[in-house]
Amino acid sequence: MTLLVVHLALTAAYAGFQWTVRALVYPQFAGVPAAAFPAYERAHQRRVSHVVGPLFAGQAGTTLWLLAARPGQVPLAPVLAGAACLALVLGVTALLAVPLHRRLGEGWDAGAHRRLLRVDTVRAVAATAGTLAAAWLVLTAHG
Repeated sequence: MTLLVVHLALTAAYAGFQWTVRALVYPQFAGVPAAAFPAYERAHQRRVSHVVGPLFAGQAGTTLWLLAARPGQVPLAPVLAGAACLALVLGVTALLAVPLHRRLGEGWDAGAHRRLLRVDTVRAVAATAGTLAAAWLVLTAHG
């Protein structure tokens, strides 16, 4: 049960982080003066990695542990659902968000910013679904 609670805590922490970024941090990008934006964006990338890196690593670890050595009373469906949500978040991050951040690191681009907001909405929704899957695990596991 400890693994399930740790997994739930990590998924909930990441979902909260992602919604904060989506609702608060990214919208503020548009208010940064264009001349200052590249340095601002690069600083954002450095700082955010100190939060998101451990959350990604923790979720990946608990997800892999649940997939590889799922305790007998843990249902498979929510493990797979959570793994799919995490895979979606990681894929969208690597394939879409990171390139958009690189583009923004070169200079303000309103179109790239709008795309980043859309991409980040996908990540926030997937992270929330992953948290719901983790809660499902905790609520349905016995023992």
